[in-house]
Amino acid sequence: MKPALVILAAAVLALAGCGTDGGSGDGAITLVITANAISGGKNAESADWTKQWVIPRFEAAQKAKGRDVHVLFQPSGVDDEQYKTKIALDLKSRTGADVIDLDGIWVGEFAQAGYVKPLAEVAGPEADSWEGWGQIPTAVQGLGIFDGKRYALPQGTDGRVLYYNRKLFEKAGLPSDWRPASWQEILDAGAALKRAGVPIPIQVDAGTAMGEATTMQGALPLLAGAGAEIYANGKWTGASQALKDVLGFYRQIYTTGLGDPKLQQEAQGRDKSFARFAEGKIGILAEGDYFWRAVIEPKAGVAPMANRDADVGYALIPAARPGAGIRGQDAVSMSGGAVRVLNPFSKNPKPAWELLSFMHSAEATAAQLAGAARITSRTDVNDQVLGVDPMLKFVSDEVLPVTAYRPPLAVYPQVSVALQEATADVVSGTSVDEAAASYQRKLEAIVGASNVAR
Repeated sequence: MKPALVILAAAVLALAGCGTDGGSGDGAITLVITANAISGGKNAESADWTKQWVIPRFEAAQKAKGRDVHVLFQPSGVDDEQYKTKIALDLKSRTGADVIDLDGIWVGEFAQAGYVKPLAEVAGPEADSWEGWGQIPTAVQGLGIFDGKRYALPQGTDGRVLYYNRKLFEKAGLPSDWRPASWQEILDAGAALKRAGVPIPIQVDAGTAMGEATTMQGALPLLAGAGAEIYANGKWTGASQALKDVLGFYRQIYTTGLGDPKLQQEAQGRDKSFARFAEGKIGILAEGDYFWRAVIEPKAGVAPMANRDADVGYALIPAARPGAGIRGQDAVSMSGGAVRVLNPFSKNPKPAWELLSFMHSAEATAAQLAGAARITSRTDVNDQVLGVDPMLKFVSDEVLPVTAYRPPLAVYPQVSVALQEATADVVSGTSVDEAAASYQRKLEAIVGASNVAR
């Protein structure tokens, strides 16, 4: 953070941290919003929306109710970890903004530290009766839920699917409207693509070089498809049968010629997989909706496909078998995204809740899009804005209701690396049992044996 910005932030907090009356004594209050966004820099669109749309409209709405409410925006434009540290220090000292942007993956960590509390504890019963809950799918609400309690309102989210090249499918005699119902059907399609001469029939990220992409695009959706989550009921999933099933699926892909093991080991392997797909060299690719709207987007994509809409199909990630996924689902996905929380030490918690819920209203959510087609947390807004993009509408309608999230705990990144290493082991030829046992040992060293379920 630049020195001038540090001074400005300190001044804002001194005057208005946690909602003050500004010393006026006339009933006026000041609320503060903070986010890792700054006009002209990081997440500029969000910063501009907050300053130019949220603040004037909320203040006007409050004035119409006879209330003198002023809202300040405290910007940041720093590395995510720097921002996280700053927010944690603010909350630890019981200061900071009233409404705070967080990455959803931080919620549990902050909750366990006592830095954030359930919305209903801070704002009262109004938080549980908010109209917006009826517009946010239960699975999407999970982004802001920890230990069964709502700590945050989810912002936009995403979803993982299977992309496939329709031209390659036609060449292999596969349907253009492919809808696999099991892992075996994915493998069968991969075998048909291989017989048709497709260089890389299936690409599911694996290994440590792919980093978190291995976990989010592959291992965790597959684990959900095997009926388990990496963390549930206070325990981390160890060398369970579900974990072995996931590793077995990886092994079938990468030791039978259905996938390219070398690509998983390259530093730029994921980017290369994007290019290979765009070049028509990969038949099936597991990825998020980011791939559709930013990678193979016909005009401005990283690896543009001029005929994307005609040549690229997409399908739900099936459970290992019908009904075998988490919650008895036939299909699964994984999502991520940001949330907003209330500062539990706010001097004006109820007005702060009004501001937070206003920021997540249908009108505000649509305004934040600024005409772009992106997936929001609200079904009513998605129904309005995603009609122009059938793929994103597919994610909103079919993927989000079956999605799941990474555990929002501080130790998760270490667990993720251990999971990546397990996939790397089977890709390189290690047996499933050996890879699972190695993962179990690493997991127990990270979280403690008593916190691991098999």
